[in-house]
Amino acid sequence: MSDRFHQGQRALQDRFDTRRLADKLASAASDTFAEPFHRFIEARDMFFIATTDSNGAPDCSYKGGDPGFVRVIDDRTLAFPVYDGNGMFLTVGNLTVNPQIGMLFIDFETGTRLRVNGEATVALDDPLVSTYPGAIGVVRVRATAIFANCRRYVHEYRKVSASPFVPHDAADAPVPDWKRDPWFDGTLPAGDPALDPDRPSAPAIPQF
Repeated sequence: MSDRFHQGQRALQDRFDTRRLADKLASAASDTFAEPFHRFIEARDMFFIATTDSNGAPDCSYKGGDPGFVRVIDDRTLAFPVYDGNGMFLTVGNLTVNPQIGMLFIDFETGTRLRVNGEATVALDDPLVSTYPGAIGVVRVRATAIFANCRRYVHEYRKVSASPFVPHDAADAPVPDWKRDPWFDGTLPAGDPALDPDRPSAPAIPQF
């Protein structure tokens, strides 16, 4: 990984005399999922993801699901479902034009962090789609760098409850109430569950 440090990073490492430290940490990076990484990833119910478009404009997003919704398929590959979102497809759309991806997994109870960088592919007909209730596609990530991070600045949190919007086989998930706001009249795609008056809704509009 040390050969991936660019000039700007090297300049700052040299300014603060951290080049040796940076190279030592980079030497611990891997491109395969060791068993502890495998277990850690599949125990998570959320992660953060960074993508860029073809011009380098960035986007950062949160993805959540049931524990195990991110799966380690083999020692170099993981997969996660594409769920119904706000219809803008910022993350997945970026990946169709620039496959470079950065993922950050955090256990907020212990502070443990794991970064995964790689190259992603998106498939709406991936064989795994049928194994994820509510999924409209699957992203597969071929890892290029996997490395743990220092936990010292991670604040300790406890999980209160799971999101009611995560799809399950047992019952239909509620629709976000913002989709039924009159402001969105005429904008929802055909077949959107929010168009079904019998489908329950739940609050999902950010409160600021």
